[in-house]
Amino acid sequence: MNRTSYWLRVALGAAWCACSLGARADTVTVAVAANFSSTAQKIAADFSRTSGHEVRLVPGATGKLYAQIKNGAPFHILLSADDETPSRLVKEGAALATSQFTYATGRLVLWSAQANVVDSQGHVLNTPFTRLAIADPKTAPYGAAAMEVLAQRGLLPSLQTRLVQGESIAQAYQFVASGNAPLGFVALSQVMRNGHMSEGSAWRVPAELHAPLRQDAVLLQSGVGHLAAMAFLRYLRGDAARAVMQSAGYE
Repeated sequence: MNRTSYWLRVALGAAWCACSLGARADTVTVAVAANFSSTAQKIAADFSRTSGHEVRLVPGATGKLYAQIKNGAPFHILLSADDETPSRLVKEGAALATSQFTYATGRLVLWSAQANVVDSQGHVLNTPFTRLAIADPKTAPYGAAAMEVLAQRGLLPSLQTRLVQGESIAQAYQFVASGNAPLGFVALSQVMRNGHMSEGSAWRVPAELHAPLRQDAVLLQSGVGHLAAMAFLRYLRGDAARAVMQSAGYE
């Protein structure tokens, strides 16, 4: 075989592989809990680079995502902020039981965008302040956890009129970040960068003050047999994805 023929075959082989990969590449649509949105973006970008598949993320409060799924939204995967919603979808026949697993355990924090406002024990909740932001406890697991903390501390009656509810944990964070509320219960992942607090001050709420924030993933019926969806779930279990989650404060 002469040199020209050899390199021609190499080029044709490379082109065939590229075309083959392109033919297999697909887009997976992932409904993702608002607290996990920024972390999911990093994981999705890494996954796309290594797999060739594209990831479309649709963030929102878990309860609202559930309602959209039940109304026929074309999601392949749900990354929930709890373990109850995926289990419910499985029982209702909307998700595959064998695909459900806990991809992360979240942490709740009381946060202020200002330094030296929130103490290490959360005693600031007993001081005068105007508003306390939380996610809607009816649709957002982190909001439900915040209500549990206030009840455990006996503060719910005195603080009820000062609560400002966001549609999701992302909106609760925005209330505090913008200064519209001096304090708020948010996800640790929202205020942590590369393993450290990015700004402000926070109290990491002890896990025993609320039900565990186990966040489950599940393959929805529209994702059954979808190669990109199944590949993404496999990637989510891997070391690279776990490293990203740990750096964002997830356990």
